[in-house]
Amino acid sequence: MRLERAHLALEGLSVADAFGEQLLHSGPATRELALGARTTPKGTNWKWSDDTAMAVSIVETLALHDGIDPDELATRFARRYIAQPARGYGRGAHTVLAEIAQGTPYDVAAAQIFDGQGSCGNGGGMRSAPIGAYFCDDLAAVVEHAARSAAPTHAHADGIAGAIAVAVAAARVFEGERDPRGLLEAVVKHTPKGPTCDGVRRSIAMLRAEPITVAAELGNGSRVLASDTIPFAIWCAATNLADYAGALWACASVGGDIDTTCAMAGGIIVGAVGLKGIPAEWLAAREPLP
Repeated sequence: MRLERAHLALEGLSVADAFGEQLLHSGPATRELALGARTTPKGTNWKWSDDTAMAVSIVETLALHDGIDPDELATRFARRYIAQPARGYGRGAHTVLAEIAQGTPYDVAAAQIFDGQGSCGNGGGMRSAPIGAYFCDDLAAVVEHAARSAAPTHAHADGIAGAIAVAVAAARVFEGERDPRGLLEAVVKHTPKGPTCDGVRRSIAMLRAEPITVAAELGNGSRVLASDTIPFAIWCAATNLADYAGALWACASVGGDIDTTCAMAGGIIVGAVGLKGIPAEWLAAREPLP
């Protein structure tokens, strides 16, 4: 059952990632037209990005170890990166994963980037929903293993907090939470203090606001930081728990790091709507998973 939940989260995450990726690379004019009419992106092979590639490694590691082993996960991240480096990895990820592939211990590689501060980017959160799904009945385990999953690439405390926030949100939804305020409050309670947690806390007062208003306050991922991406993505999930497609259109409507905000929201919401809640044509169009 645990692994089935993780696979379901991966499905929700990957379809959303591929959806956002199509819009992100469709060009401003085409994207505006698609958003205005909510026109599904064309094509029958929606490529997914690094968000899905890294989430696949997480699910594989959960299957092998009944949890996250950072050494195993780092090896899988690096192997998948070397095989397909053009999946849209961020600058820091390119550096860290190349170093790991060359034999540098992950903790050394992750700690040396950004002038020794480590990454506080959104990459830890974009891939962590399957962890929340897997451990949804044990929030202490969610926090522990989400932190472990961030370690191979994110040494900064807020980068780790981002992974925890998304995993906790997914866990609560997979466990049955359907109240938007209750979901956001649970994320605040279990996420380490810092900019990402503060953003989620501020989002609670905006449950009835429009996505553009919320993104103006919280960010839309344009800076690729955990704090500028994850609060908005979780807000989109919390306010659209019965509407997978609606949440992704909300993410896409404000621009920014569309594939990543969509991936986060999709991996959370699928715990409420199930596989049948994903539009069938979107699921069919997504590039097959490994």
